[in-house]
Amino acid sequence: MIKTKDIIDEYDKRIRQISKEVTFPLDEKTKKVINDSLEMLRFSQIEEKAKKYDLRPGMGLSLIQLGIAKRIFVICYEIEEGKFEEYIVINPKILRESEEMIYVEEGEGCLSINRPIDGIVPRNARIKVEYYDMDGNKITKRFREELSIVFQHEYDHLNGMLFYDRIDKKNPYKNKDIYRAI
Repeated sequence: MIKTKDIIDEYDKRIRQISKEVTFPLDEKTKKVINDSLEMLRFSQIEEKAKKYDLRPGMGLSLIQLGIAKRIFVICYEIEEGKFEEYIVINPKILRESEEMIYVEEGEGCLSINRPIDGIVPRNARIKVEYYDMDGNKITKRFREELSIVFQHEYDHLNGMLFYDRIDKKNPYKNKDIYRAI
């Protein structure tokens, strides 16, 4: 099982690598990492499992955060207590973005960043995306609100970006009155 200690942090230069496109079929090792990543995220959102395995809560994980430079990330979104929507996202592309901008009111977090960071991370409220599942099937989907933010956050990882790169350095709360907090 993947543990918090297996996730590389912001000081590891691999986190800034641009991930490479994936070819199909996936090898068994990659499939196992994907499934282990989803399990870790699911357990991280269930209090007793998070304590048992010493996991920080998270909704998304890119393989680059494990030092694997492949254009793959997973999202595990709790829709109600103990019930999750899970997404395996391979070779994603953002096709369309809304003009409306949102941000996480408490601030974005990241399993690769172990310190508080203040500021607004501007994200599109809605996006239309295209990606492939583990079997190589193309999926086109729309995400909004929290899922849109998580998708964009993980997508940034594939391009060597961390969320704080999007915070205005001179004015960390720039556009707070214009963007919608969620």
